[in-house]
Amino acid sequence: MTSVRAVLIDIDGVLTVSWEPLPGAVEALREIRAAGLGVALVTNTTSRTRASIAGTLAEAGFPVAAEDILTAPAVTAAYLAEHFPGARCALLNSGDVGEDLAGVSLVDDDPDVVVLGGAGEEFGYAALNRAFGHLQRGARLVAMHRNLYWRTEDGLQLDAGAFLSGLEQAARTEAVVTGKPSRAFFASALARLGVGADEAVMVGDDVESDVLAAQAAGVTGVLVRTGKFLPETLRDASGTPDHVIDSFADVPGLLRAWSAQE
Repeated sequence: MTSVRAVLIDIDGVLTVSWEPLPGAVEALREIRAAGLGVALVTNTTSRTRASIAGTLAEAGFPVAAEDILTAPAVTAAYLAEHFPGARCALLNSGDVGEDLAGVSLVDDDPDVVVLGGAGEEFGYAALNRAFGHLQRGARLVAMHRNLYWRTEDGLQLDAGAFLSGLEQAARTEAVVTGKPSRAFFASALARLGVGADEAVMVGDDVESDVLAAQAAGVTGVLVRTGKFLPETLRDASGTPDHVIDSFADVPGLLRAWSAQE
């Protein structure tokens, strides 16, 4: 494993589904760690904080800590601090990520920015219409991601991207997306690991937001046939993944094969 210095890994659908480890995922991550490679778990998950995610994964046997995890809420907080310092922000999100939004001023009325996180029961008509009203009055729109759906133990579930598209069209605005597929998101992960794009691999189950977005940022993309993967989404994708494998359990073997070719 000498040709690659770091592995960026999506969590939901790659390492776990409904926070239960996928077959071989724990062992594969341990092998990657043992090879001395840098690891960053890059996720659009907006229902849990970095600390909560790390705790759940560690309990399942994954060798990870909070500092290994880069979440869309954490990147969003950094973006807001840089581009909208002191702004009043209205958050529409399912789950408590307040810890990862430290420093962001959250309000219910008259926001300067509407921040859209992950979808859940909170995304009812009243909440979406209230966000629409804020946007009509001039608030800016920032979205943590554009994911249309994700996979749980109950199957595919609708996510915030479906609602985001409607808000953008109705309010005649375009959101700034801070999580994947934002190039800045991948750049932040690479900077944390101290590696260049050509020294990293991204493993994900979303062909567009995970894999092709990483490839656009210069990172080698690996698509797994788990999680939200569907054959038709691969067929209709806007590009071609560098590699397609069955699951994360196959990643160490893929890395060894690359090393052997050098």
